[in-house]
Amino acid sequence: MRPLQDVRILAIEQYGAGPWGSVHLADLGAEIIKIEDPRVGGDVGRYVPPYNGGEDSLFFEAFNRNKRSISLDLMTPAGRQVFEDLVRESDVVYSNLRGDVPAKMKILYDDLKHLNPAIVCCSLTGFGMTGPRSTEPGYDYVLQGLAGWMDITGEPGGPPVKSGLSLVDFTGGFVAAISLLAALHAARRDGIGTDCDVSLYDTAISLLNYPAAWHLNEGYEPHRTRHSAHPSLVPFQAFETADSWIIIGCAKEKFWVRLAHCLGHSEWVDDPRFATFAERREHRDELIPLIEDIIRTRRSAEWLDDLRTAGIPSGPINTVADALTDPHTLARDLVVDTDHPRWGTLRQVASPVRVGTQKPQYRRAPLRNEDFSHVLEEIAGYAPERVDAARAAGAFGALETTRS
Repeated sequence: MRPLQDVRILAIEQYGAGPWGSVHLADLGAEIIKIEDPRVGGDVGRYVPPYNGGEDSLFFEAFNRNKRSISLDLMTPAGRQVFEDLVRESDVVYSNLRGDVPAKMKILYDDLKHLNPAIVCCSLTGFGMTGPRSTEPGYDYVLQGLAGWMDITGEPGGPPVKSGLSLVDFTGGFVAAISLLAALHAARRDGIGTDCDVSLYDTAISLLNYPAAWHLNEGYEPHRTRHSAHPSLVPFQAFETADSWIIIGCAKEKFWVRLAHCLGHSEWVDDPRFATFAERREHRDELIPLIEDIIRTRRSAEWLDDLRTAGIPSGPINTVADALTDPHTLARDLVVDTDHPRWGTLRQVASPVRVGTQKPQYRRAPLRNEDFSHVLEEIAGYAPERVDAARAAGAFGALETTRS
């Protein structure tokens, strides 16, 4: 069996952060049933441009492989009844909605425990379900600004800069997955489920980590650094070569010794200005220009060969295309293929979550409502006449797109 093959999760999820958290669980074998609102065409991620057509988008594929889909209108009594029947047969109700919505939709533990005392209700929201911002929508870009990330990103004197990736969404999804699994473990041990109140805001603030500890205890004011330099370790930053840019990082004293020799300046090892972490940090403005002048004299490939041979942490600043074709990327099986009726062979990056030696299996993201029959008949145990009655009562919305 795959690690999570005995786990069933009802996912009221959309767009990025929520589906990102559950896709790794799906890759580990969990049965993720996406409950998609037929009134709005399902998960909005299906329609994200530029690579989209109809209800298919490459954005949606990247977040939803290995999942199942059913169209279910939870705002109708009939749709709610189907949902409650599924709760009885599931382990987790997982959602990513605005902070006040889970309570309004009655998908918290107190709302569902009479159906399944061991149910886990994991709610990933923008700001959490308490606090002055709990009713506000939370988006990655906004949260990078609120959490102070943008103020310390970019070159000194330049405008605030966000990360090139949606890191609040991604890390929030990972935190939700960890919380969900911890609660599920406790529920199976004790027979009692619980709520998980996870938020993107909490995640973003927590990732301030050691700069926050420095500030809270010593009044440290984080600031932008030239060429993405580490705030305390010198040298550890981007350096311009004769043809591009590379990263060199001396996170231990032994790496500094090796670098001094590699640069042809062994005497720097005994230079009192550069002898320790503290001295190099104090004399950063003297040391860094000396290193920069040397690094500019050769091409990146030449430097990286020497640095790697010397065992000095270093690497190129790749384009995305370079990163995806790097020999190590390919050796780690980080690019995977699935078959898709619109896209043909669809390529995407694999989950980094590894458990055991069994390789993950990958199946394309579901078409909307593709798993209607499986979910209702095999999981909920509905006979055909009961399916027809629920349909007539509006449980599934307009089912022109139903695929069995």
